[in-house]
Amino acid sequence: MPDLVLYQPDIPGNTGTLMRLAACLDFHIHIIQPAGFRLDDTNLKRAGMDYLELARLVRHSHWQNFEAWRNGESRRLLLLTTSGSESHLEIKYRQNDLIMLGRESSGVPDFVHNAANHSILIPMHKQARSINIALSGAMVMGEALRQTDKFP
Repeated sequence: MPDLVLYQPDIPGNTGTLMRLAACLDFHIHIIQPAGFRLDDTNLKRAGMDYLELARLVRHSHWQNFEAWRNGESRRLLLLTTSGSESHLEIKYRQNDLIMLGRESSGVPDFVHNAANHSILIPMHKQARSINIALSGAMVMGEALRQTDKFP
């Protein structure tokens, strides 16, 4: 099943919302630390509500640990970014894909961009800068789950 990866998230409300989505749609959510908040943050709990206990959370203490794990599992990394070169609707998703979202404040560093197998974007109005990260994650995970026939 495709999984969602958050690279050092900044905003607990967005992370809580995505953890709730992961719980409801039964996929793993990976967090590459450090996060910009404590994972027991009140705002995280408010956004995730009582679904946080159902979320299948995988923590990676830093990027190098995540990359070692990913390479050991032979999983493809799809980076969702406003500078992506492929539409999220044109990608052919695979069952073991990892869909990564960057920090709300700064995205991901160049070494993460370079490690990604694909850089994908959500097509949007030319005058808009970006879509909220939780909404973006939901849109792309929905398409990935649809294509791989993995909705619960």
